[in-house]
Amino acid sequence: MPTIAKLPSGSWRAQVRRKGRYVSETFLRRDDALRWSRLAELSVDRNETPVSSRIGRITKFGELVQLHIEDLTAVGKPPRRSKAATLDMLRRELGTIKITAFDRERLIQFGRARSEAGAGPVTLGIDIGTISLVLSHAAAVHGLPVSTEQVGLTRIALKRLGLVGKGMERDRRPSESEVENLIAFFEANERQIIPIGRIIRFAIATAMRLDEICRVGWADVNERTRMLLIRDRKDPRNKQGNDQRIPLFGPSGYDGWSILAEQAVQVDRHNRFLPALRKLKLSPVATAT
Repeated sequence: MPTIAKLPSGSWRAQVRRKGRYVSETFLRRDDALRWSRLAELSVDRNETPVSSRIGRITKFGELVQLHIEDLTAVGKPPRRSKAATLDMLRRELGTIKITAFDRERLIQFGRARSEAGAGPVTLGIDIGTISLVLSHAAAVHGLPVSTEQVGLTRIALKRLGLVGKGMERDRRPSESEVENLIAFFEANERQIIPIGRIIRFAIATAMRLDEICRVGWADVNERTRMLLIRDRKDPRNKQGNDQRIPLFGPSGYDGWSILAEQAVQVDRHNRFLPALRKLKLSPVATAT
């Protein structure tokens, strides 16, 4: 039998000793303490770990998403840009749904809606995978009675419907004239503050992602060797500490070093792109020698 005791503060402490295990929680109301202790005893009888009162009160999927984010942040691995965007979308679209209502039919409905809104097969596959990840995290880390079985059935159904699958393989690269037309389009806009044209040329010169480009600082550039350090480069197997150095030269037709020097001498209104490089003392003309 659980032990329910009133503390001097007026709160109630529930203590469960069963099969050699001991757990306790503190509650403001005696009824809550009694309810939790009974659930804790059932968990022990099923050889499961009793969940805390806070975790046990979770009833909606959005709360599971928040719990997942908090746990990752606590161990120094907060969701990065793409995963954070997916989690925010799932919390917005599915956050109010009760966990008990998270069945195959409801998830297929979500998949159809995402597809109609423009999500491609790869994007939708990532969405479904993230849902499965959130649920399995709750079950494995916190012992919540949730299952990913319905998510697995949903993936099969969406795959049969052609809504989840591999992305379309690129059959060609943009031509030089297409790239130049794209750059000219942005540079012709007098209200354009962000140097999109320069970013495009630098991306082609270095094969860097946009978030990698916008994280570049002058401390990452070796002026003597003309090498650039890319910090925490994206890698599915190594998400942090994957630093790489790349040379800044122009085999693609765009000279990465010249582009950095060009950006460095721009006025402050361009500081959204490579802001730390405004301290660069070289000029574009100097880099050509």
